[in-house]
Amino acid sequence: MVPALAATALLVSGAGPSYAAPAWDPKPSPMTTPWTNQVPVDHPLPEYPRPQLTRPDWADLNGIWDFAVTSRDAGQPTTFGEQIRVPFVPESALSGVQRKITQNDKLWYKRTFTVPSGWSGRHIRLNFGASDWETTVWVNGRQAGAAHRGGYDAFSYDITPLLNGGTNTIVISVYDPTETGGQAIGKQRVQDVTPHPGKSIVYTASSGIWQTVWLEPTATAHITRLDMVPRLEDSILRVTVRGAGGADGTSVKVTVSSGGTTVGSATGTVGTELSVPVPDTHLWTPEDPFLYDVTAELTGTAADKVGSYTGMRSIAVKDVGGVRRPVLNGRFVFQTGTLDQGYWPDGIYTAPTDEALKYDLQKHKDLGFNMVRKHIKVEPQRWFYWADRLGLLVWQDMPSMDSGKTPDTAARTQWESEYRAIIDQHRSSPSLIQWVDQNEGWGQYDQARIADMVKAYDPSRLVDNMSGVNCCAAKDGGNGDVIDNHNYVGPGNTPTEPVRASVLGEYGGLGYRVPGHEWYPGGGFSYEDQPTTTALNNRLVGLLDGMRENTMPAGGLSASVYTQITDVENEANGLMSYDRQVVKVDQARVRAANQALIAASRSLGATVKLPVGQNVSIRVTTPGYTDRYIRHYDGLGFTEVVNSASGDVLKQDATWTVRPGLANKLCYSFESRNYPGEYLRHREFRVRREASDGSTVAKEDATWCPVQGSGGVRMSAAGFPGQYLRHINAELWLAQSGSTHPWDNPAGFTEDTTWAIEPPWAP
Repeated sequence: MVPALAATALLVSGAGPSYAAPAWDPKPSPMTTPWTNQVPVDHPLPEYPRPQLTRPDWADLNGIWDFAVTSRDAGQPTTFGEQIRVPFVPESALSGVQRKITQNDKLWYKRTFTVPSGWSGRHIRLNFGASDWETTVWVNGRQAGAAHRGGYDAFSYDITPLLNGGTNTIVISVYDPTETGGQAIGKQRVQDVTPHPGKSIVYTASSGIWQTVWLEPTATAHITRLDMVPRLEDSILRVTVRGAGGADGTSVKVTVSSGGTTVGSATGTVGTELSVPVPDTHLWTPEDPFLYDVTAELTGTAADKVGSYTGMRSIAVKDVGGVRRPVLNGRFVFQTGTLDQGYWPDGIYTAPTDEALKYDLQKHKDLGFNMVRKHIKVEPQRWFYWADRLGLLVWQDMPSMDSGKTPDTAARTQWESEYRAIIDQHRSSPSLIQWVDQNEGWGQYDQARIADMVKAYDPSRLVDNMSGVNCCAAKDGGNGDVIDNHNYVGPGNTPTEPVRASVLGEYGGLGYRVPGHEWYPGGGFSYEDQPTTTALNNRLVGLLDGMRENTMPAGGLSASVYTQITDVENEANGLMSYDRQVVKVDQARVRAANQALIAASRSLGATVKLPVGQNVSIRVTTPGYTDRYIRHYDGLGFTEVVNSASGDVLKQDATWTVRPGLANKLCYSFESRNYPGEYLRHREFRVRREASDGSTVAKEDATWCPVQGSGGVRMSAAGFPGQYLRHINAELWLAQSGSTHPWDNPAGFTEDTTWAIEPPWAP
């Protein structure tokens, strides 16, 4: 494992030499997390920030900086009248500023430092994990390269020519227009930084430096990145070492080891692909997230050596039992995860400590999830380190541009450039298995072209061209590896396709407000409020069980993302409170439901096949009633005894033509034999014969997904997994065992929802 390297001692001061800035104090946080009061003043987030490219010498610049806010067009201020704790954004309490920043403002940061004497003769690089949005850097009054534009990608400058050999001064300006600009912003919106009412799914903006700032010395020719792609079929790790400062073409050696013992090595040149043998490969999986250590060293006169790690795994989409499924290491495993916004009440975009950053991921594991969708935000590289180490599959969203707007040419160019930089930055993380290009049509454009671009740029991962293609005027590019619907509360289903795997990018949103743990007391909202924690647990476990019993085996669903892991501001639909002080759900029970879902996917059999295009009759299997069949009468569904002596009308009413599912071709619809164009459907729980109006709801209500039962098949509603076609008192209902309606009576439920598919009474 990559150690949490300690920073080299560095002589620093927060204030310039000409004056003393006022003493710094944090601001009261709207909600206190377990880590709020554990944040060091001088060196917050002191852990090494780049775990997949480590060097032993580095210097942390996090801490107290002088700070000022000017108008957007102003030059450098002559005085810095405030102080800020970097890397927390000025909107946050942990920064000590806690102020709204708008498109009319420019942020200014200043501090001094002295380069350690042991770094003499090497190049000094100033590194930023991320700063939102346009960042310009001066060292000793001279600008360090071009201004960087982007809020989510790392960047750095070689500041060696700008150093003076003594006390050096850094000045940084950041301009962040948030939604008034055209850039990627995710869920950020300019609003009051303290709690306020409002049912909004967008949150407080985060401007300026929000990830670690640090110095490191390098050789002139040095390594900048390791691109690592496992090839399991050959037991090799493909590695391309990237470099700068004349490193291209330089000889390099890459070594893979485990527990200090070399597993394999290869020698080649910087910029070309090397094949490192990894015999007897120990695969990386969520259950066993095994990591190999990796080193890369320039040989000859150029001396640079970096440490890293990798996990040996593959991800693809292939046919499994006639259904397109994502396969990890060649095997289908259902991906069950949550939507993770990555917001904090004390640090907003920045977790207060590394332990806090890890906590949400660990809680996914504790709750039995094996996947997380990082929702339109990109976290620091240490977040990916924890996902890699803990064993969570990651869907990484590209942060969206503002919703409801069509981006112009400049915005598109910037967005795509930043997307490629983000892919480069995280392309070697074993946990990251899928890129999500766009979400619910927010700032959508060129969906198909972008999906092809991303797939070509990183062919080792899956691509989701649009999460929520069924929502909010989103447009499906028609390509990529998955087809992704959103369904609240759901889970519903995503129709299967012959090429792409079907996934549910969002569902759930069950709400429960915890008194004393609300961002704005009384202001929380959800997609479906639950009156008690018992109701919350029952509802959530019911959704998970519905996927295990129906949507996965019968509907072809392969992955699902529950909204969401924590409350966020006024959204009260988290499995935890926003302050991470309360886990709302029964952890053991949710974990068991997730584990059962995952286990069922590993032993998934073939789907139930019905005779499409043929007439059938559907017989009751409940003991004592096995001579009854489904029929329609005056438009409603009933069961009635049918035998050879029955009249022709009854026999026709009890005969149905099996059609491909109107809403999902893996499922089925039952067309009336004597009323062509009318189907067996549920509406307001009562099952009836009715013509489809062509709407999505009507198609889903007339689509039934069969699963094998004892002595027959059970048919669940395509849009309501876990709810079954049931007869009770000779009437047909859509029923859920143990729910609140009379037709949900659990007595005899399994028998009453099991049907035999028989030859038709009226051929």
